[in-house]
Amino acid sequence: MALNALVVISAGLCGLLSFILLALSIGTEYWYIIDVDEGKNSSLEYSSSHSGLWRIYEGKMVNTDNLSFFYVRLYLHRVIVVLLPLSLVLLVFGGIFGLVASLAQSCTLLTCIAAYFLLCSLVTMSGVSIYVSYSQQALEELQHMVDIESLSHVHMSFGWSLVMACLSFCLELLTGILLMLAARLIRRQCQHEPAAVLTVSQSSPQLLRLQ
Repeated sequence: MALNALVVISAGLCGLLSFILLALSIGTEYWYIIDVDEGKNSSLEYSSSHSGLWRIYEGKMVNTDNLSFFYVRLYLHRVIVVLLPLSLVLLVFGGIFGLVASLAQSCTLLTCIAAYFLLCSLVTMSGVSIYVSYSQQALEELQHMVDIESLSHVHMSFGWSLVMACLSFCLELLTGILLMLAARLIRRQCQHEPAAVLTVSQSSPQLLRLQ
C-alpha cells in the first residue's frame, strides 16, 4: 500500500473516531459532576447531581436552595454552547468532502479539506473553552454567595463527557495534519512522475540509434 493511501486512511479513521466521540459527548450528561459526601452531609442540605449540555440530573429530593443559583447558571449553557453541535454537523460534511478528495487524489482538495478539519477543531475547542470558562465563573460566584465550610463535603468536577469532547478536538486536529501530509505526498509524487517520463523520452532516441 502506498504511503499516501495509508496516511489518507489513517486520517479517515481519526475523523470518524472524532465524530463518534463528539456525538457521545454531546449526548451524554456527565459534563459537570457534583458529588456529595453523604456521611458528612448529615443535614441533607445538598444532593449529588450530574449535568450535561441540556439537562441536570439531581439525586435525592432535598433542599438545594444554596445551589439553585449554580443550577440556573448550568442551565444557561444550553444557550451559549451552540458551537459543539455545529462542529458535529461540520464533521459530517468534512467526512463527505474528504472521501471525494481522497478518491480524486487531488492535492488541492486534500489541502482544502485539511484546513476545513482544522477549522472544525477550532470550533470544538471554542465550545469546550466556553463551557469550562462559564462553569468556573458560576462556581466562583457560588463560593462568594455560600460559606466555604458548608461546601467542604461537596466535590465539584468536570466529567468524562467533557474529556471525550477534548479527545475529539485532538483527533480533529490530527485529521487535519494527516490530510496536509497526504496532500504533500501526492504533490511530490506528481512532481516526480513528469520528471521520470521526461527521462524515459530522452533516453529512447539514444536506444534507437544504438540499435
